[in-house]
Amino acid sequence: MDGYLVRERYLGKMRAGRGDTDVIKVITGMRRCGKSVLLELYAEELRGSGVPEEDIIHINFERFEYQNVTDRERLNALLSERTSRERLTYVLLDEIQNVKGWELSLSGLEATGRCDVYVTGSNSSMLSSQLATHIAGRHVEIRVYPLSFGEFTEMHGYTDRERAFAEFLECGGLPGVDPSRDSRYREDYLQGVYNTILVKDVLRHANVGDPSKVESIARFLFSNIGNVTNRSSVARETGLPESTVGIYLKAMEDAFLILPCDRYDMVGRKLLSTNGKYYVTDLGIRKAVLDIAAGTDISRPLENVVYVELLRRGYKVRTGSYRDSAVDFLASRYGSTEYFQVCQTLMSEGTRGRETRTLMRPDDNYPKTVLTLDRLGLGNECGIMIKNVIDWLAE
Repeated sequence: MDGYLVRERYLGKMRAGRGDTDVIKVITGMRRCGKSVLLELYAEELRGSGVPEEDIIHINFERFEYQNVTDRERLNALLSERTSRERLTYVLLDEIQNVKGWELSLSGLEATGRCDVYVTGSNSSMLSSQLATHIAGRHVEIRVYPLSFGEFTEMHGYTDRERAFAEFLECGGLPGVDPSRDSRYREDYLQGVYNTILVKDVLRHANVGDPSKVESIARFLFSNIGNVTNRSSVARETGLPESTVGIYLKAMEDAFLILPCDRYDMVGRKLLSTNGKYYVTDLGIRKAVLDIAAGTDISRPLENVVYVELLRRGYKVRTGSYRDSAVDFLASRYGSTEYFQVCQTLMSEGTRGRETRTLMRPDDNYPKTVLTLDRLGLGNECGIMIKNVIDWLAE
């Protein structure tokens, strides 16, 4: 489709499940991260491969013509009318959580054995709990993130990587944000996305009547990305009960507004239940909410970019605790582990020594990398790879 970025990372995962009527493909992610466009691209791809139009049911429940489909009875009537009894039907349902009882409809579709089903949603807890109850073991999740740096550069036609990265830190990765537009217009758009997430995906599902409480927690976490944080510290700073903080934190995680990073004891080899970190899914939303001046806030956002990119690449990521030092990220994938430190610059000897010593301390042979904005002093240093973070993101 002209005008849309083809995001092969996710389309490839959707293609892998094509024709499997026993498994429902669930595409999750925060609002406005590109889930609807992925469904449109996939539908177009199906047509291009020869699938007749009548064998593709593509419904976006936020569009005007489908806003009256609010419960499973109406959805079932619509699907029964359009699904074929002789041929395979591709069913693409966008923002399925808007339909009450949707999980029973999906269970019915899966039971026919004639439907290849793809759904999107913006609340992970609701989707996973309902699917686990009614479609246990018969669904796979495809997690969609905002644009990666490489996608951002491609979509907006950058040739200068340094400039592209500066604007990536400022604008974030939501596809609807155009860096060439006026900054106030961009921030108003991002503030609107943030408000929609709070109202539709956090307050409604956490059964919260006072948005100011959730906002106070969100602003605190946005201000402290990459810092060691726990429920007690959030409760102390916001003046809210710790139990309430726990409920709101879970609701914000489920809406993909914030991303938790658990702490791992590298000596005792166990997860620690406290003092993890939080990051944001999109830095543009964070900047708009906190109204941060451009170019004044780089170090923590840089760490945030690396964390989200590791998740995007399929790693399971934790922050490491090794006696009296900390490793920014322990990233595990395909049975192997890598260590990552993130540092804005290593130009001072003290900083360079501190960051490399931290990675040298664990007595193992896992690959170790320091990511920095520096262009000088890169390469292999005592078995530790020093890489420019912009080059690493573009790999």
